[in-house]
Amino acid sequence: MHFVPHTDEEIAEMLAFMGLSSVDELFDAVPAALRLAGGLDMEPGLAEADVAGRFDAYAGANRPAGRDLVCFAGAGAYDHDIPSVVGRLAFRSEFVTAYTPYQPEVAQGVLQALFEYQTLVCRLFGTDVANASLYDGASALVEAVNLAVAATGRSEVWLSRGVHPQWRQVVATMAVGTGHKLVDVALADGLTSYPVEGQPGAIVVQSPNYLGCLEDVAAAGELARRLGALLIVAADPVAAGLLRPPGSLGADVVVGEGQPFGAPLSLGGPYLGLFACRKEHVRRLPGRLVGETVDTEGRRAYVTTLRTREQDIRREKASSNVCTNQTLMAVCFLVHLGWLGTSGLRELALRCARGTRYCREALLAIDGVEPLAPAPVLREFAIRTPVDAGTLVERMADEGFLAGVALGEEYGGGLLVAVTEKRTKAEIDAYVAALEKVVR
Repeated sequence: MHFVPHTDEEIAEMLAFMGLSSVDELFDAVPAALRLAGGLDMEPGLAEADVAGRFDAYAGANRPAGRDLVCFAGAGAYDHDIPSVVGRLAFRSEFVTAYTPYQPEVAQGVLQALFEYQTLVCRLFGTDVANASLYDGASALVEAVNLAVAATGRSEVWLSRGVHPQWRQVVATMAVGTGHKLVDVALADGLTSYPVEGQPGAIVVQSPNYLGCLEDVAAAGELARRLGALLIVAADPVAAGLLRPPGSLGADVVVGEGQPFGAPLSLGGPYLGLFACRKEHVRRLPGRLVGETVDTEGRRAYVTTLRTREQDIRREKASSNVCTNQTLMAVCFLVHLGWLGTSGLRELALRCARGTRYCREALLAIDGVEPLAPAPVLREFAIRTPVDAGTLVERMADEGFLAGVALGEEYGGGLLVAVTEKRTKAEIDAYVAALEKVVR
């Protein structure tokens, strides 16, 4: 007996429509090394307690960052400190059990929290309006591209290789359905090297980019204005503590990943998509938007607003089909960032930058270790090592460190290293010593 709700006839009809011969072909995209060759090595008819015990043993084979390994990995997911106040407030039952706040008379607390979240995102990114969040940074980028193409009427999108490769893969997947023409823009010395001519509807750049390098956002903004395109910037909310906001440098849409504030490293999620834009694009803003108003007695109140832009109402005229948000993760982001405040955010970013500089200089002093790109960095940087990066990561795990992220051939190999405020001088020194040992 199984719990698949579809009949054999329905499954056969689905496979015929997709041109497949079996359900197994649906999973061909999963690498063979990650698939079970012959099922789980478990006897049939085991009791529930025995099955749970076996899976506990499987889970125990993992070596999580923070408990077993000191984490120097990043690439979009970072080991930042999460103040205890985040859990104490964000996981109150009023937030955890809250659902779609379409009835404002019973959801004022959640709506106010989302309104304040939107306000903080606008201040971080220097924009006029922000939505109540999206699923993650990658989906936020897809929605930004959709907005820009709809606003300009141009389907060509210049996409920098400095944008996270997984985000670019998501954009490419969605472009198959939307018909957007993606133009791959190469890097030179770690920074985006734009074409000088063309008719793009959107120019997409990430700063700090995937290699940790700080891009010239202002120059990208000038190029976008000259070509009649919208500039989309994938920004880091931690870097906002030290850098000028992208909105002040010419960005029309700013997206980002909110994981550094309030979300731990947890097997890939749940995370938080940040999305903000200029006011003139508010009618194309995806997802949910919370606004401030007054009730019948003149008291301040909060409601979801401008819902006529949503796909469920506009249908084929909509530029997005997203009608929801990540409320709980947005509340975590709000509490964490509100707890830090302006000075706390700056101190956090400064500690990351100082630790990154100290670590980078110490690693580059090792014979055979070279910078992958000479451009300035803030929290993350890439290096070349005499040892293959994948092999180095495995050997460093034996030394007690998650050494970083091995870069693919697209970036010339190398190792991507991240340093957050959690990394102490003693940990950095031990990491450098271990890496030098492995390299030699």
